[in-house]
Amino acid sequence: MLTGHSRPGPQNRDMTSQTEAQDKAEYIPFEEFSSGLPQGRFRVVVNPKLAAPFVAHCTRVTPLAVAMIGPGVALALAGFPWTGALLVAAGIVLRRVVRSQAPRILLHLAARMSSVYEQATEHGVMEVRRA
Repeated sequence: MLTGHSRPGPQNRDMTSQTEAQDKAEYIPFEEFSSGLPQGRFRVVVNPKLAAPFVAHCTRVTPLAVAMIGPGVALALAGFPWTGALLVAAGIVLRRVVRSQAPRILLHLAARMSSVYEQATEHGVMEVRRA
């Protein structure tokens, strides 16, 4: 009689060990990554949900957006509504563009800055595997 449950057998153990081996990617040094990436030696997987806040933090886009929105509101209240509206819109658009393009920005930063590469790979934002 078959139930919906699988028994732990040799096939399931082999599949589990393969999955665990895939989950544990080997560490690739920054120097090797930065030189081999343009040549296509690595496959990079970026988690977009984690990349957006990570890139926003690395680029400090939120404080910059606030620094644009605050004076924009002040200008609008002081009698310069168009100038203020432009600053507010620029601050909002800047933040949204950085968040929507976060995986591309992360790859650009990681290829050039070792600290970003180390943090992104350590925290699971980006995974690097040999091609």
